[in-house]
Amino acid sequence: MADRRTIDELTIEQLEQVLLIKRRQERQGRLKQLAAQGRLADQSPLLADEPSPSSRSSQTAAPVAKRFRASEVRPLSTHGTTSLSQTRPPSKVRQLRDRLLLGVEVLVLAALMVMGFSFYDTLRALNQEVATARAAPEEVIAPTPTPLVHFDRLPGGHTPPSTDGGTIPDVPAHLQQWVQPAPPQPVPPPSAAKATRIVIPALDVDAPIVEGVNWEDLKKGVGHLPGSANPGERGNMYLAAHNDIFGEIFRYLGKLELGDEFFVHSDNQVFRYVVTSKRIIEPTDVSVMYPTTEPTATLQTCHPYLVDNQRLVVVGELAN
Repeated sequence: MADRRTIDELTIEQLEQVLLIKRRQERQGRLKQLAAQGRLADQSPLLADEPSPSSRSSQTAAPVAKRFRASEVRPLSTHGTTSLSQTRPPSKVRQLRDRLLLGVEVLVLAALMVMGFSFYDTLRALNQEVATARAAPEEVIAPTPTPLVHFDRLPGGHTPPSTDGGTIPDVPAHLQQWVQPAPPQPVPPPSAAKATRIVIPALDVDAPIVEGVNWEDLKKGVGHLPGSANPGERGNMYLAAHNDIFGEIFRYLGKLELGDEFFVHSDNQVFRYVVTSKRIIEPTDVSVMYPTTEPTATLQTCHPYLVDNQRLVVVGELAN
């Protein structure tokens, strides 16, 4: 009767007998092949079947060995084994490509880190200039009539003056001929109510106000356009500050909403303004600097952050 047990159900001794029978059968097959080729006599004792160490074990293991040989072949045709393409090591071309891609990623990461450190050092140096400028003692000058300053473009940008003629203009070269300076205006009388500080609660801003809107002035704080109205006066009080350098005072100016308030301090009084409009304009739109018939305050900074090719303007009206 044939043994129907599987390989997993056999003992170690029975498995050893199966392997021994398999080796004998392979050896007998090779010997018969040699005899058929004439290289071994047909009556050679080598062709005789070798007695098994245990006849019972051999009889038990023989059918299992036959199924064992079949089970070794079936997985190759049904489930398959690991293909040569899966066990084959990666080609040299693929290895070289992977190394090149890794090198490119490392170089890009290094470049980004260098750019980040450079940008951080630049901002730190500019902010250090702000601290130095604010710490320097200011000269006391007797009040004199200040002539109006006219611009053909709004103040701002983060390009410092150079020996070749100042900051780089925001107006393209082929359009500069169309930008004309404003006509001269009469010199206003001096006023004692100079703006000294601006407080914007919604943005957590509390910064000094200095006279002037050029590169050196804006290092010290928010610049007041010479010739524009003073706090509480009828007209347009024009204030400008940077959004990305020199303290980034007006960085979040765009977050102000209609109805928000800000306060401008003078020497002996505080004036409250309420936001009535907000818009983004081109640097050549100097109409926002024009005088107004009502007491207003115009806050201006560059836009967008770190690009500065436009201007953000917030207008507030005097509320008290």
